[in-house]
Amino acid sequence: MSDLQQYVDQSVEVITVDGRVIVGTLKGFDQTTNIILSGCHERVFSETEGVEKVPLGLYIIRGDNICVVGELDTERDEAIDLSEIRAPPINDIMKR
Repeated sequence: MSDLQQYVDQSVEVITVDGRVIVGTLKGFDQTTNIILSGCHERVFSETEGVEKVPLGLYIIRGDNICVVGELDTERDEAIDLSEIRAPPINDIMKR
């Protein structure tokens, strides 16, 4: 998982297998893709209201709960008015 090394100290967006969207700064990871994020928040999507940002602070996500990790273009991201975004939440990626 050395591909994650290029994202250390960068803003990333993580989608978990249960459909959560978490944004934060990647601080570290291990060989099983467990990751540590700082200054992070969860984005909760709704079809009736704008995106809610739930502060999480320092957060650890187990590798087996991660579906996607991607670099976040902070300049473009900050230009988006999330209060105007309406979208259904992401469904579970994996049925347990």
